[in-house]
Amino acid sequence: MQISKQIGVMFAAAALAAVCILGGCQNSAGKATQAGSPEVAVVEVKPERVAITTELPGRTSAYLLAEVRPQVGGIIQKRMFTEGAEVKAGEVLYQIDPATYQAAYDSAKAQLARAEANISTTRVRAERYKELVEIKAVSRQEYDDAAAALKQAEADIEAGKAAVETARINLAYTRVTAPITGRIGRSSVTVGALVMANQGVPIATIQQIDPVYVDVTQSSASLLQLQESLSKGALKRDSANRARVKLILEDNTVYPQEGALQFQDVTVDPTTGSFILRAIFPNPKRVLLPGMFVRAVLEEGVSEKALLVPQQGVSRDPKGNPLALIVDTEGKVQQRTLTLDRPIGDKWLVSAGLAPGDRVIVEGVQKVRPGSSVKVIPFGEAKGADGKTAAPAAAKSN
Repeated sequence: MQISKQIGVMFAAAALAAVCILGGCQNSAGKATQAGSPEVAVVEVKPERVAITTELPGRTSAYLLAEVRPQVGGIIQKRMFTEGAEVKAGEVLYQIDPATYQAAYDSAKAQLARAEANISTTRVRAERYKELVEIKAVSRQEYDDAAAALKQAEADIEAGKAAVETARINLAYTRVTAPITGRIGRSSVTVGALVMANQGVPIATIQQIDPVYVDVTQSSASLLQLQESLSKGALKRDSANRARVKLILEDNTVYPQEGALQFQDVTVDPTTGSFILRAIFPNPKRVLLPGMFVRAVLEEGVSEKALLVPQQGVSRDPKGNPLALIVDTEGKVQQRTLTLDRPIGDKWLVSAGLAPGDRVIVEGVQKVRPGSSVKVIPFGEAKGADGKTAAPAAAKSN
């Protein structure tokens, strides 16, 4: 009997547990049904005033570049500069052996002195014959010969002066000077080396790198698009109509000095479909060196009514077309195909597909489908699993 009672109690307890479990499942299902539509975080699209920029690759180049070559030949006697140092225009860089050029200069001066000494007697003879030919004391032929000799002597003096100046210039060229002010590189010759006049290989190179040029390439198609936007009023330039330029260096740091766009080339490269833009940057600390790879950020203009959406609110279909899900006035999800212009920070600049006031879903996209009803929560106020308000994405990153 006791065994039978115990078995009955066990069956009763099992039945009660089963009823509780079923009741719990029904309650959970009821709660799930009562939960309603899924929550999504949205961002309302509003027109903004945005500076439109373009990032282009480029390289730095010297503001002034001078290749030093000797104007006369000879043996290098001295080198008078330190490689890599700053030199000033007119500063002596090399001394070429001047012995032969000094001798040529002295010889030219002697020839000039001889010509000047001979002209005295020739001039006196010509003047005397001029008086004598009037009284027919000498023949006209003798007078003509004396006058011609005077002119010949005068010509010899002028030729002597030219020879002296040429010899002086060649002698001065034995002191090779800096044509510009700037930083000089390594020397390609040493003391004792033989150099030739106007040789093909420079013996040194001087570069002025403050300021410095930055040459970047831009496609002609993007230029046409920019000109169309400016003509339609979608973009506006500043009062000076000059585009400002910023630099991003090879280590992704931003160069502290701001530059200005100086000119754009008038010829498009037919092989690449691009043209050259040149900007100029101050370089007082010599951070920028010629040949460095940089990225130039050009301000093309200002869009007064730009539409920006967070990049996390844009997805792609299998063909790569950009898509966004929005919530309409009835609380239902709609899908929009977008036309994207360019990224600006962590957002996309949208040129077509959205209108001011549209609410773009940026969180909870994986939980909804087009046509489904959702509960809208402003972005940054979505609740986490613990029931607390989640911090905005920007705050989380900090």
